Amino acid sequence: MPAIPFARSVLLGALAVMALPQMAAAQSAPAAAQATTQAAAHPYLTLAQLRAKYTDKQSRFLNVGGISIHYKDEGPRNAPVLLMVHGSESSLRTWDVITQKLKDRYRVVRLDLPSYGLSQGPTDEALKVLVPTDVPIAVLDHLKVKKVTFVGVSSGGTMGMYLAARRPDMVERLILSNTPSDPVDTSHLKLSQGLIDAMARAKDTGFRDADFWVQFLNYFAGDAKRMSAQTHREYYDFYRRVPEKNLIGLIARIGDGKQATIEMAKVRKPTLLLWGAADPLLPESALNAITRYLANAQISKVVMPDVGHYPPLEVPERFAQMIAAYVEAGTPNLPPAQ
Repeated sequence: MPAIPFARSVLLGALAVMALPQMAAAQSAPAAAQATTQAAAHPYLTLAQLRAKYTDKQSRFLNVGGISIHYKDEGPRNAPVLLMVHGSESSLRTWDVITQKLKDRYRVVRLDLPSYGLSQGPTDEALKVLVPTDVPIAVLDHLKVKKVTFVGVSSGGTMGMYLAARRPDMVERLILSNTPSDPVDTSHLKLSQGLIDAMARAKDTGFRDADFWVQFLNYFAGDAKRMSAQTHREYYDFYRRVPEKNLIGLIARIGDGKQATIEMAKVRKPTLLLWGAADPLLPESALNAITRYLANAQISKVVMPDVGHYPPLEVPERFAQMIAAYVEAGTPNLPPAQ
């Protein structure tokens, strides 16, 4: 099946990010120029256009190392804080329904990672002074938030593990959903014919059309009917954004796994692994793997056999219930700090 090697070659962090020619192009000036030429044939959107369309009254922007970061801060100021971080090829809109369900009793902070949603991509200068965890730390410091429950999906969960390792004072507990712990392998994937065809079109044209995102999201869902038309439209809009030069420069990644293994061993916080076991990329075996790497954390697990790679999108009401249950009743008691 010719599409499989292509998919394997373009993984980004925790998710099979189908980094088509315009994505790869973002790493070089000639290819970026090619993408600009392609824009004449395809409806690319600039960041300014996306902001004009999607900025709302909850939107806030913070300069972090010269990058404008989009975030939202909702709920009572004196309530426990949930910091929610999306995965690769996603945005803070991943958490829209969950935020509505929880913001009456929690303060919910969420952000668009650099290059995604309404946040700027990292400049060359920013990459010289920033590492991925600097971004959420800067947002929390700006908001004067001292402690959070970190909620992350896919590579957003990777960010959470690294943050808990670096700043254990800041992270009270982790809730990780379909987060990788080993270098991601896609050799086992059996793509749907619809996604294979969509990828072939994208490879030929350098553009991911609206049907690509329908096929992509449906493939990674446990039940494709749960993926709404609105979600399909939003993914199409956000990921026809004009290419960024340093697209994944500030995304938390497992990489070759060597440093990631060291960082995961530093995590000593209560951790809920909330897993969609119908995920074709990170099935239940990946849940077992991350449990081993987080050997010093106090682990709780919830397996959802009918859910795929994006539980916050696919079953947001259920996800919100489990967040509240874990925070309010399920967190293990930790021994006194040494």
